[in-house]
Amino acid sequence: MDASKQIDQYVAGLRDWRGPQLARLREWIAAAEPELEESWKWDTPVFTRGGNVVAIGAFKDHVKVNFFEGASVDDPKRLFNAGLDAKRSRGIDLHEGESIDRAAFQALVRAAAAASAKPGAPARKASPSARKPGAKRSR
Repeated sequence: MDASKQIDQYVAGLRDWRGPQLARLREWIAAAEPELEESWKWDTPVFTRGGNVVAIGAFKDHVKVNFFEGASVDDPKRLFNAGLDAKRSRGIDLHEGESIDRAAFQALVRAAAAASAKPGAPARKASPSARKPGAKRSR
C-alpha cells in the first residue's frame, strides 16, 4: 500500500477530534510546500524532501507535529511548545479544543523544508562507519 493510502486509513481510523485535526494539518502542509512527499515511517505520516521535514501523529490526548530540523527554524509566533531542549527537532502539541495559526504554521513548514534542503544540512543516511559515537500556539 502506498504512503498516501496508509495516511488516509490512519486519519480515518481516528474517530474523535484528532482525525479532523490531522486531516487539516496534512492539508496545510501540502498547501505550504507542495513538493514534499508523503511517507509512512514509524507508523506515522512523515513529509519528506531529500530527508525528513515534518511528521504528524495522534497520541492519546494530543496531536503532535514534529519538525525534524526545528531548532534551526525561526519561530516568531512561538508555535513550538514541545521538545524545546532537543538539539535539532522541535514540536507542537495540540490538545482538544486548541487551534493553531495557519499562516504561522505554514511559514514553519516552508522554513523547515528549506532548512532540510540546505547544502550544509547534516546527511540523513550516513553509513555506519561514517557516524561518530555520541554523535505559543494561538487559541
